[in-house]
Amino acid sequence: MVQSTGSALLDGDGKVRDSQTARKYFDTALKAEQRGDRHQAIEAYEAAYAADPDDDEVCFRLAYCLDLVGEEDEALHLYEQASQLPTPRLNVLINLAIMYEDKGMYAQAERCIRQVLATEPNHARARLYLKDVIASRGMVIEEEPGVALERNSALLETPVTDFDLSVRARNALRKMNIRTLADLLRVTEAELRNFKNFGEASLDEIKRMLAQRGLRLGQALDVRDNAAKKAVYDQLKTNSGSDDEALNRNVAELNLSVRARKALALLNVQSLADLCMRTEAELMGVKNFGMTSLLEIKNKLTDMGLSLRKLEA
Repeated sequence: MVQSTGSALLDGDGKVRDSQTARKYFDTALKAEQRGDRHQAIEAYEAAYAADPDDDEVCFRLAYCLDLVGEEDEALHLYEQASQLPTPRLNVLINLAIMYEDKGMYAQAERCIRQVLATEPNHARARLYLKDVIASRGMVIEEEPGVALERNSALLETPVTDFDLSVRARNALRKMNIRTLADLLRVTEAELRNFKNFGEASLDEIKRMLAQRGLRLGQALDVRDNAAKKAVYDQLKTNSGSDDEALNRNVAELNLSVRARKALALLNVQSLADLCMRTEAELMGVKNFGMTSLLEIKNKLTDMGLSLRKLEA
């Protein structure tokens, strides 16, 4: 039951909902988003969300914009909230699944994708993502020949705070949202070096800690990338007619500017498939990588009938 309180309403939980004000801010945010001004859009969406936190469209658009600017924790919280509705939006479930997969939460990601397919069994992207998630859930990390660790073992889920690391190293990992040993295996040495104020001493400290356990930075990426590349191949073949040979071409063939090339090198992007697996947010997260470089890369890919990995809008 909804009760009136002046211009606003009280829902069944006693929360104030001002849908009229929310719509006004929503329209302002949508226009800012269409202009490409994401930060102004976020500010207006946040005002709309404050006026009516139960508006699923406001919740989704705010989460989507936050995700694009790298505010993953806030975006995840909002996507989770929107997914709890009786009939959640399919793009909410897909984007939430992508975020869960990136965090190694494969069971949760699979549950979201299966919920999409239960509503729309022939949803092309959901079917591709399901293959990717299932492959990731079963992946094994090789240590030495003949020795393997299951991806979801207790060791890999151990918080990095449990290991003997300096305060500086722990703080840096926390700011990078690296919580567990498994998270460390999904980042490269280049990515750690690129993080602000992350020094050689902290890097050496972390590498020694991993080496003592027969592990190394980036160790999980090879298997993850193979599964992700398979999904990229399938999707791009369908959408653009590209084949394996085209996707394996070196990014050097794009003839990018020096700044764009350096950013891709820091992300260990070597082939077109590597590049197509990245989102705009991932590229924009690289230090000194701006909108000019992003547009340059997107235009080059468009000319080849390709694109960066996209979240559901």
